[in-house]
Amino acid sequence: MSSLPAGWYKDPADPDTQRYWDGEGWLGKAIPADATPPDGPPPVEEEPPPAAAAPTAVPPAAPQPGPPVAGPPPGWQQPSGSPPGWQQPSGPPPGWQQPSGPPPGWQQPPPQGWQQQPGPPPPGWQPPPGWQPPPGWERMPPGMRAAMYPVQARPHGYALAGLGPRLVARLLDILAVLLLNVVVNGWFAYQWAKEFVPMYRATLDEMANGGSAFDVQANGRMDGLLWAMLIVATLLWLAYEAPAIAGSGQTLGKKIMRIKVVAVENTEPLGFGRAFGRWARLGLWTPAWGCAGIGFVLQLIDCISPVFDQQLRQAFHDKTARTVVIALPPDNRQPVDATTGGTNGNGEGR
Repeated sequence: MSSLPAGWYKDPADPDTQRYWDGEGWLGKAIPADATPPDGPPPVEEEPPPAAAAPTAVPPAAPQPGPPVAGPPPGWQQPSGSPPGWQQPSGPPPGWQQPSGPPPGWQQPPPQGWQQQPGPPPPGWQPPPGWQPPPGWERMPPGMRAAMYPVQARPHGYALAGLGPRLVARLLDILAVLLLNVVVNGWFAYQWAKEFVPMYRATLDEMANGGSAFDVQANGRMDGLLWAMLIVATLLWLAYEAPAIAGSGQTLGKKIMRIKVVAVENTEPLGFGRAFGRWARLGLWTPAWGCAGIGFVLQLIDCISPVFDQQLRQAFHDKTARTVVIALPPDNRQPVDATTGGTNGNGEGR
């Protein structure tokens, strides 16, 4: 520091004025150079009282005024280098932490060369004044709303079985059950034919003589044989389908067409109870074939019901058992449960 004693000296910044130097810095206001300075330092000036608060919003408080900035004494020069022993800070001050994330509202800037794709604005958006639509954008007519593109469901990561493969699989299963009926129901069918042929001839003779076909009544044995064949056919269908669906989820027709029945909530085997409930919604109408074909009509409606379910393609019997029919991939990879994993008793993936 300068060893200049305290006193009044000409201000280096303005030689026409003089200020008081206290040995460390300038104090008070400058006075003309030809004026007689007072003895000692200048008196401390009192700050004016603050003005009354206005009813408007109060701005942020300004920092408190500090002591007057001390100017350099006469003859003082800016040092050309750093003081001895001074070092550049090598790191942040103590207590400083790196921000953990961007500030609220910050968004990642687009990459260089990126251009926004033209498209319709979001619902409820209003363009600002003077806004021009992007190339290729067309305003939606009044009264119309944009609809989301429907996405096909993929239960457990597998595509839903198509209606064509499901129909072919059902026809193959009907053919398999029909062959079983030829073997098991053959005797009942032969006995029923022996009763039917005489009645048919009697009906033709009655109609040839001017009578009505309803004048010839079927005997009770024919009715009994018919109901017996329908019940046996129902039991054969149950024995063919329910155990297969309960275990592997596939009948013979479904294996050929590479489709499988699985539960909606997981890929575990359905079990016989659930498989029976699925079959019963469709198969228990078989005895009603003897009631003017009502059972056949109800089964036909059930079989075409997946056409009207655009989401999961569930038939009525699928909705009853909460199942869906999926298409297996070409590598025959079986559905695997993400929670349990493993394989079932047949060596197939669950």
